[in-house]
Amino acid sequence: MTFDDVRKFALTWPEVEDGTSYGTPALKVRKKMLARLKEDGDSLVMPDVPIDERAMLVESQPKIFYFTDHYADYPIVLIRLSKAKRAIVETLLRRRWRVLASKAARADYDARANA
Repeated sequence: MTFDDVRKFALTWPEVEDGTSYGTPALKVRKKMLARLKEDGDSLVMPDVPIDERAMLVESQPKIFYFTDHYADYPIVLIRLSKAKRAIVETLLRRRWRVLASKAARADYDARANA
């Protein structure tokens, strides 16, 4: 999987748009970062992953999930896109999208998904 793959599915969700963050490509919802590509070109910086959940992800799937010292104190996990499956990435992204998206956008998405 690549960042372009992530872009393709995430940009179909309401209020998601392309942007940049720290000089790298990013996806944003209402001007807030959904996720961004790390400088290595392969890792997705995924915010809003509680530290205890991150620990479980890293321990259970260390080839996919990791974090650096820089992110140790923040609820962020790094995802190696080249090793990840869409289902894993999409689940985490959609959860964050639901936090950032407006109530109307979530309702619209849910109505289309359940149609």
